Amino acid sequence: MFERPQSGERAVLVHASPDGLPDDSEREEFAELARSAGAVIAAELVSSRRRPDPRYFIGKGKLDELRSLIELNDVELVISSAALSPSQERNLERELRCRVLDRAGLILDIFAQRARSFEGKLQVELAQLRHLSTRLVRGWTHLERQKGGIGLRGPGETQLETDRRLIGHRIRQLKERLEHVDTRRTMNRRNRVKAEIPTVALVGYTNAGKSTLFNVLTNADVYVKDQLFATLDPTVRRLDLPEGEHVVLADTVGFIRDLPHELIAAFRSTLQEAREADLILHLIDASDPNRWQRVRQVNAVLKQLEADRVPQIRVYNKIDKLDRKPRITNNRAGEGRAVWLSALTGEGIPMLKDAIARRLRQETVNCVIHLLPEQGRQRAKLFELGAVTGEAALEEGGWALDLKMTEKDLKRFLKRENLAEQQLDPLPVRSSATAANE
Repeated sequence: MFERPQSGERAVLVHASPDGLPDDSEREEFAELARSAGAVIAAELVSSRRRPDPRYFIGKGKLDELRSLIELNDVELVISSAALSPSQERNLERELRCRVLDRAGLILDIFAQRARSFEGKLQVELAQLRHLSTRLVRGWTHLERQKGGIGLRGPGETQLETDRRLIGHRIRQLKERLEHVDTRRTMNRRNRVKAEIPTVALVGYTNAGKSTLFNVLTNADVYVKDQLFATLDPTVRRLDLPEGEHVVLADTVGFIRDLPHELIAAFRSTLQEAREADLILHLIDASDPNRWQRVRQVNAVLKQLEADRVPQIRVYNKIDKLDRKPRITNNRAGEGRAVWLSALTGEGIPMLKDAIARRLRQETVNCVIHLLPEQGRQRAKLFELGAVTGEAALEEGGWALDLKMTEKDLKRFLKRENLAEQQLDPLPVRSSATAANE
């Protein structure tokens, strides 16, 4: 039985795919993932089979070739780009006599290295345990079956049951802790809603420059490095806009092709910022030749999170690599649809701030609300929010207030204060000043 080594970073990358040979961009991204995890790439092997082998995924010919590469390059780790079943992983380790890891396990390892906050570490550990719970196979000698003879009778296979119980108990503990963290996050989000502060979520493919842009916009000090998943921990900061306005900018975890389901589930509370946002900044690496594939992959994850209906501004970053000038394009409604900028040089940042401000203002509605005499508290609240542009006292008592606020904030206010939409009327042709003097 093979005993897994505890260390070793020299690796062979196996680019295996049932859908034909992987293209250069997929191979480079996979190699970058391995380097981000700290692996030293000693060799690479490309394999394509219409039907993966049920025992090893790759065929026996490729298995012999892989074994030769391992012996020739003194390799301690094999990393497969294809998802391996637990039995395939075990069989490969037994045949190759070294550790075997698939793409999902590699990404989980990177996340384990990069998580810094308490919440991030809990989320990563939960994802790892969920992944591990499906892979409790007999890959270690201490899990061997019971043997006969004095001194050789032991728990044997019951060790698997013990491991499953321990993992299940730990998963329950982590879920309870994350529920408490999620409750605090939800309370903070509700406080922002009550304060009528819009939230803007920053999303994008990993290594598109989100942390750099986030630092430039908010004067934060988020860790920045040219590698995949350089930062994992969510960060929320205030972003000041032109004319004294301000919003909350939330950074999120970078997305990637075929992100493991365990990670999406574990980071769902963090990514909830995107779902609850008033606006999403979708950051795109303009210098990436495969940027449209990246855009589709990010939008697919947003759809999984039910955040695909949130308004978006596409932000094309790294124009300094293309020697292009910053610019902005609008849609038919005059809203900022896309901004070309460089987060590294700062070119185009003022354009982005203007586009954010204009996009949030586009949702502004003008209307009249009729309040009863006993609704003085709601009247005071509207004045406190700065939403009242004019006021008229009603003969039957109460007030008619001219309002100017975003449609989303207005709906939130009506729901929070238990006011009916029947109390609203379109703003009449008369000016607010005339209404105030009546």
